[in-house]
Amino acid sequence: MNAKELRPEDTGKLGFGLMRLPRKGLGIDVAQTSQMVDLFLEAGFTYFDTAHVYPGSEEAIRKALVERHPRESFTLATKLFAMTALSEKAARQQFTTSLERTGAGYIDYYLLHTLMENNYRKYEKFHLWDFVQEEKEKGRIRHVGFSFHDGPELLEKILQAHPEVDFVQLQINYADWERPSVTSRANYEVARKHGKQIVVMEPVKGGALAKPPKEIQKMFLDYAPNRSFASWAIRFVASLEGILTVLSGMSNVAQMEDNLSYMKDFQPLNEEERQIIRKAQEILGRSATIPCTGCGYCMKGCPKQIPIPEVFAAMNRRLGDGQLAEASEAYAAIREKGPAADACVACGQCENVCPQHIPVIEKLKECHEAL
Repeated sequence: MNAKELRPEDTGKLGFGLMRLPRKGLGIDVAQTSQMVDLFLEAGFTYFDTAHVYPGSEEAIRKALVERHPRESFTLATKLFAMTALSEKAARQQFTTSLERTGAGYIDYYLLHTLMENNYRKYEKFHLWDFVQEEKEKGRIRHVGFSFHDGPELLEKILQAHPEVDFVQLQINYADWERPSVTSRANYEVARKHGKQIVVMEPVKGGALAKPPKEIQKMFLDYAPNRSFASWAIRFVASLEGILTVLSGMSNVAQMEDNLSYMKDFQPLNEEERQIIRKAQEILGRSATIPCTGCGYCMKGCPKQIPIPEVFAAMNRRLGDGQLAEASEAYAAIREKGPAADACVACGQCENVCPQHIPVIEKLKECHEAL
């Protein structure tokens, strides 16, 4: 099946991102996840997105979804991350492990994960493009794609080299539409030029657009007082052409119910709403906030285990909301618990894996000096 045959009406324009599932103690709250799964399916949506590197996610979705619902009632996406594999054999084993963890029998949408300038050659070196096509021919993968965190030039290069891919997963949101470090618009245009359907990640920018700057909040509330701020972000990307589904990393039932309230009977943005989004983009163009989505990739190899997303979140309370005292209090709480920004040894591993291309070392220094 090629990219032209992927249809959003088969999955629904809303996808359930499984990276930020509800927690209970040290693990995932399977009971609440099951409730969210049921609400999602009842509303007519089918696309569930996990990854080999999301701790506990594949096992949780087996319990909450695969063991509780007919296999034909849902579509499952998961991913292979070559950067954590020491050999080609180990990289291929991730697929087998994902099948075992999920119990799904086959994967509907399988992705090579987080391609960037500093890692895409490893996927070539390990012959993973050939591997996923082989598994597709065997029927254990239905559609092949990749998730991408770099610029349009590299995206063009990859799509020219691999026209066989069915879809591309891109970070797109109204805040990053023209941001030079993310280039949402340019990447979107490259993917569409190649005729690829797009799965959208980070439509709410790791939750940041669920609480945009107060000037933007006022615009949204003046137009639609009862509509959530997140709804503007998700509807913005869902209104674009060529979107297979929009992933929302929902962490509780309330977030699920909010998303379903406006996506079940999805209506694209009208012209007045588009003008409001453009004004929001102009406001965000003047923003000095750190574009961290809280994915946590930077922490996996940090020798000092600095909670980098927490540090940046504290700083953004100052930069984005003008909450000087609250930002300092948040940073003080981080220092009480353990290492903070001043513990950075400038090894650079965080910058190598950051999907947002944040100059982490520089920003940590700024955060410590300011807070």
